[in-house]
Amino acid sequence: MGSKPYRNKLFPPVEELVSYTASSFPKRLVKPFFFTVGFTGCAFGSAAIWQYESLKSKVQSYFGDVHADWMDKFRPQKQGNLRKQVNKWWNSLSEGQRTVTGIIAANIFVFCLWKIPAMQRIMSTYFTSTPACRIICAPLLLSSFSHFSAWHLALNMYVLWTFSSSSVSFWGQEQFMAVYLSAGVFSSFVSYVSKMVTGRFDPSLGASGAIMTVLAAVCTKMPEVQLAIVFLPMFTFTAGNALKAVIAMDTAGLVLGWRLFDHAAHLGGALFGVQEYRPWTGAKPSKPIKTKQGFIIPEDHFVQETSYRADFKIPEAKTKFSPNPSAVFQAPSRILNV
Repeated sequence: MGSKPYRNKLFPPVEELVSYTASSFPKRLVKPFFFTVGFTGCAFGSAAIWQYESLKSKVQSYFGDVHADWMDKFRPQKQGNLRKQVNKWWNSLSEGQRTVTGIIAANIFVFCLWKIPAMQRIMSTYFTSTPACRIICAPLLLSSFSHFSAWHLALNMYVLWTFSSSSVSFWGQEQFMAVYLSAGVFSSFVSYVSKMVTGRFDPSLGASGAIMTVLAAVCTKMPEVQLAIVFLPMFTFTAGNALKAVIAMDTAGLVLGWRLFDHAAHLGGALFGVQEYRPWTGAKPSKPIKTKQGFIIPEDHFVQETSYRADFKIPEAKTKFSPNPSAVFQAPSRILNV
């Protein structure tokens, strides 16, 4: 690219990059743009189907639980203390923690692949994102599961684990997975645009962009929640101030050219998280519709019956208001370690 590649312990060494002229870079963003839009649509569409099937299976299994409980009396008990301990630990986790367990396992698996010398070329091609590589679409997603440094992996997974319960509680398991995967692709695309504008084509990897979406959504939903840094638990601050500080730091890093982190991806993830939660908080009750009062049958004209219809009463005509979905999300304050 006309200059010596930048080396960082967070990023692996890149053997080769494809050289392009400045006029060809906008064309390089066409495929990533359509990939981002298509993947996001498919992710949320799949989440809707998954949510419907989950609800359907719960309804179908409702009547089967009674039969299963009856059969357990005649079924031999499972042996093995280790298996019982694992099941006890798994059942003690929240729904959000069980959801992100698979994500954490995938990140650890990809981290182990980086340590295999024979896989270095494949990992650099598919698990690092930069618009200067030959493969530009698949890394948008795969790079969000890729970590080259152990402490980078541990830090990201700890933050994801910390905010998993809060985020899944108001998104749901299915929508959380759609948001997380889409956020990883969107933040990588924002990084592509930033690299094209600034002319710095260093490869990027890590789940920070997707995690920033989760962090921004939780901080937007509960701005008054007290947060604390894990190494400095005596200092607490509100979630709203924490989000503003992170965005300000990444903005400064992007403008000043700091190259320790991919600040453009962080900002893209934060923007995705704020916009993802805003439709819920911005919902307003619908205006009441005035209707003419119809004829109401007096109660003394009801025929007293002994059948199930005897308890039925015609409800009074009242003006109805659409509920505010944001009222569902009220939660008690608690301190989260970051």
